[in-house]
Amino acid sequence: MKLVNTLTRQEEEFVPLGDTVLMYVCGVTPYDENHIGHAMSYIVFDVLRRYLEYQGYRVRHVQNFTDIDDRIIARAARLGIDEAELAQRYIDRYFEDMRALNILPAHEYPRATQEIPEMIRMIERLVEKGYAYVAPAQAGLPVRQAGSGHGDVYYRVERKRDYGKLSRRSLEDMVAGARVEPGEGKENPMDFALWKSAKAGEPAWDSPWGPGRPGWHIECSAMSLKYLGEQIDIHGGGEDLIFPHHENEIAQTEAFTGKDPFVRYWLHNAWVRMGEEKMSKSLGNFVPVREAVQRWGADAVRLFVLTSHYRSPLTYSEEALDAAKRGVERLRTSLSSTPGSAPDAGSSGLAQLGAASAALDASPFRERFIEAMDRDLNTPQAVAALFDLAREINRARDEGQAVEEAQTTLRELADLLGLTLEEEEEGLLAAAPFIQLLIELREELRQAKRYDLADRIRSRLGEMGIALEDTAQGTVWKRRD
Repeated sequence: MKLVNTLTRQEEEFVPLGDTVLMYVCGVTPYDENHIGHAMSYIVFDVLRRYLEYQGYRVRHVQNFTDIDDRIIARAARLGIDEAELAQRYIDRYFEDMRALNILPAHEYPRATQEIPEMIRMIERLVEKGYAYVAPAQAGLPVRQAGSGHGDVYYRVERKRDYGKLSRRSLEDMVAGARVEPGEGKENPMDFALWKSAKAGEPAWDSPWGPGRPGWHIECSAMSLKYLGEQIDIHGGGEDLIFPHHENEIAQTEAFTGKDPFVRYWLHNAWVRMGEEKMSKSLGNFVPVREAVQRWGADAVRLFVLTSHYRSPLTYSEEALDAAKRGVERLRTSLSSTPGSAPDAGSSGLAQLGAASAALDASPFRERFIEAMDRDLNTPQAVAALFDLAREINRARDEGQAVEEAQTTLRELADLLGLTLEEEEEGLLAAAPFIQLLIELREELRQAKRYDLADRIRSRLGEMGIALEDTAQGTVWKRRD
């Protein structure tokens, strides 16, 4: 198997460090709905994990939540709720959306706010080694005053001689376009924050540098070190994270451990675009995952993503998703048990009966599929092999050939792409938002200790064939068999 490594810009043979593939994927900042852009990234790395496991590797997959952030603080203030409450709301929504998309859950989901001791320990060591410094307080200002510089800790980029190696940027060029904000106290405009001093009204944690909160970049380094170790095999995320986030992760982690490389294979998926712009929460130009799944179905959303190579931009359009939904139906049709037409009588019929004794050989399609996946996860070619196999199943079945083994192969390969190929009930898809609303109402009733009404909602949904399951990540629902 070969993967294109963002660090080298080369296609490299995949050779993991040990028996278990260590994979870290950057997670969401939970302050708004998950959208198709998020879905693209998590579908891609879900398929990578499925394929690695298919090839016999054990995989340990860690994915974080950045549950404290300027955007979380700002939105929570607008809504008049606690930051932790807002983050939990959208973490729950994340798990709901990923289950709907048939995404395998990561083995660990660390949260930034729960890993702050690890971050502080890492920052302390970077300061000791001279890779980080505490910004001096401005003259004439109280040392604890917000914006005074006291309590801000920065990473010293000039100390890391290969800084910029992931994004292929020179420090001189970066400095030329950078500027220092008043009160930052940076030695170099490109130095980045490891710890931010507290501001009035914002969440803060105690540290050796006074109350504050961690910078964004240190979070993933600390969590990757804790849950996977000093060196890992795969680090993934969207291409918008290459700089500065992943560049800074490399700098601080390698400085902390003294080991190079921190990551053996950097993989980045391209953006989903709405017209000419990137789909993003900050721009407000996004299509929520739940709306897409309700309208087109999970398999169609996955197929829409996988018909484009993960390193190529994907343009959202309703027409493309409609086409993906039709494609899913073609694959499902090929799995039908409906027999083809019976052989004709006479000599021509005897010839057809002879052909029927041989089963359709699916091995060439499996080989094409694997060859495609081994070439940097070339899902468009893998999908093409699936559709060609489906077409041959339909032809062979119509000619009276045995197709059961070929259908089993189709299901197996589709599963590697996370496609269930199960019939989706249109009525149930339409009812999904109303079921979710009842689940949220039930949770509010439980918190208010109105267990009688909460139980009544569960009971009535059960009467309608909807089973609820309370999990650590929240309540999920499914159609009762």
